[in-house]
This record gives sequence, C-alpha cells and structure tokens, in this order.
Amino acid sequence: MLEHFNKMRKILTLVCTLFVCQYINAQDPHFSQFFASPLTLNPAFTGKFSGSWRLAANHRDQWPSIPKAYVTTSASIDFPILKKRIPENDVFGVGISGLTDASANNILKLNYGSVSMSYHKALDEDGYSTIGAGFQATYSNMNLDISKFTFEDMLTQNGFTGTTSDIIYNGNQQGYFDVNAGILYSGSTNGQNNFYLGASMYHINRPKVGFKDKNWYLSGRISMHGGGSFPLSSMFTAHVSAIHQIQNKASETIVGAAIAANLNQDEERPAAIYLGSWLRFNDAIIPYVGLEIGGLRIGVSYDFNISNLKAATFSRGGSEFSLIFIKRPPDYKGIPCPKF
Repeated sequence: MLEHFNKMRKILTLVCTLFVCQYINAQDPHFSQFFASPLTLNPAFTGKFSGSWRLAANHRDQWPSIPKAYVTTSASIDFPILKKRIPENDVFGVGISGLTDASANNILKLNYGSVSMSYHKALDEDGYSTIGAGFQATYSNMNLDISKFTFEDMLTQNGFTGTTSDIIYNGNQQGYFDVNAGILYSGSTNGQNNFYLGASMYHINRPKVGFKDKNWYLSGRISMHGGGSFPLSSMFTAHVSAIHQIQNKASETIVGAAIAANLNQDEERPAAIYLGSWLRFNDAIIPYVGLEIGGLRIGVSYDFNISNLKAATFSRGGSEFSLIFIKRPPDYKGIPCPKF
C-alpha cells in the first residue's frame, strides 16, 4: 500500500511539473527584493550607481513547506566605462549577470547568462537628472530530468517497467537566445534625495521553448517600477519602491518602504540598519531587514503568504537573501543615483 502511495505521489509530481512546463511562458523567476536585483529588473540600471563597480547576488527559496519547490539564485557585476570619453555626468555602463532556477525538486532547471549595456544622458549641468536606455542579450538553457518522472503505464502486471508512451519529448534540454531592453529616468531636487521611474521588457524576441512534441513562444514580461530615497533627518532616510509586472495572464504588484538609520552619519560610507516591509497584493506580506557597512549591504526578507494558498503552505511564502557591494575609491564623489 505504501509503495502504491509513493508511486501515486510521483505521478502527481509529474502532473504538476508538466503543468509548469506547459505554462512556463506565464511567469519568469522573480524576487521579492526586486530592488536588490538591478539587472533582472531593468537593463537600464546597468552602471547606474555611485561607485566604480557593483556586485549583486540574490537567493530565494519559495514555499519551503513544499521541499525545493522553487529555488532561485542570481549574481551580477556591472560598472561604468569610458568616463573620460563621454560628457561629464553622462554614464555608459556594461555588465554581466547569471541566474539559475530549479523547480519541483530539481526536475526542471533554468540557467542563463546575460551581457548588458546602458547609456544615461545628463539633463542638467549638475547631473542630477538623467534619462537612459539599456539593452541585454541572454542565452538560456533549460533542462528537464526525465529520469525522475513516473507514469501510470510504467506499472504493469509484470511489475514496474520504467518505460512510458504517455508523452513525446523534443529532448531533455532546450537552449534559446533572448533580448531584453528598458528605459530609466533618475532625478534629484537637491543632490541628497533621489527618485526614479523605469520600464522594461524581457523576451522581446519571444523565443521558442518546450519539451513536448510542440513549442511555445515565451511571452514578454513588461515591468513598470519606481522608487526613491528621501532623507528625513541627518540620521534617518526613507527608501520606497514599487513594481507592477505583467507576463501572459500573470501579474503582480509590490509596494513598500524601509527606513535606514545611519549610525555613523557618514553619507559616503554609512553604517546603517534598514527596517521595512513590502506587500505583494493578494499574495504576501514581506518584512525586510538590512545591514549596510561601507559599500556592502545585506538584506533578508521573508514572504508570509496571505493568499488562498496559505493553507497548503502554512503561510510560508519563502525566504530571500540579497547582497550588494559597491566599490568606491577613497576620493570618489558621485552624483545622486538610484540606491538599492
């Protein structure tokens, strides 16, 4: 009886996995701390920061009550170039990034690497306001571990055969090229605050992807996002951000804010603590804690599920960690930029 139950459980896992495969064009991997993953948010963020180079890393474990349902990790590095060959206060940035996403206990894996670039034109002599655009080229590889599947017709009167005729595959690996782009406005009223507004689209070329006997076109993901940092006093600063994303028939909206307490009151190399929360409408409350020392900031958040799925997940939406390090020379003096 137990053996039969285990086989049925595997069949259920397969059905869920195939459902994910069939509707894979519905939703990309995403982070609750979207503000801490600049190159997966908008290619126009490439090189747009106050420093010499920036390293970002993110890790998310979604729905931990379902073992390894979705585990996503990303990393990127970007930097401005040709500073002496372009107008003062303009920014020309390049970057590379990668992401790995594993679903259904590593049955389905997505890995991709990207190269991105952006250019930001200063709109005033101080460089407080800029308008920019960015582009990103990506190669993605998807792998489906067929050996972990169990089908009903594998169990016969002669025992478990390990073969099936239920599904036809194009192979267990699929690779494709992708094109992404975005625009970004960044502004400041006094050189101390900053606010930004951007939009991006991923999968502009709508690549084909699929493991069954047909392919689907990967739907474009459109993102509209904005935010800013606003000093409240010599010690406290408010950081706000929001995003609305649409892909196929799926959408999400997240809004929230954090208050940073600058303990040493050093603007260039702060020692700060961040406390805040974000809300994903109709889905989750996301408390956030961050620690910044010099150019390094570490963020931790946790999704508390408030949707109809909370009974199955025990309200456990997922944990997430982020790291951003910005290298600044001792004599570096930057201009107001979006801060994550």
